[in-house]
Amino acid sequence: MSAHHPIRPADPALLHLTGRQLTELIIELRTEGREFGLLWPSAHPGESNLAGRRLVSLGNVPASTLINLLALLREYKRDRDRCSDS
Repeated sequence: MSAHHPIRPADPALLHLTGRQLTELIIELRTEGREFGLLWPSAHPGESNLAGRRLVSLGNVPASTLINLLALLREYKRDRDRCSDS
């Protein structure tokens, strides 16, 4: 997984993700994104948000979006930490 090579929504590898794996990705995104204001306290696979839209759903918000966002956050933090060590 790389921010420079994002996963496409139709990537066949995503078809094998279970609800538990999606939940773990959501928890990781909450943890990694907290300092950037990415707070999804009600996020669960298939749960609706306040507007009635799916927050995380393979039909509306592809799992690839979650994975790619995590990749961007990790890369940003890696670069930031590397610059602060210099």
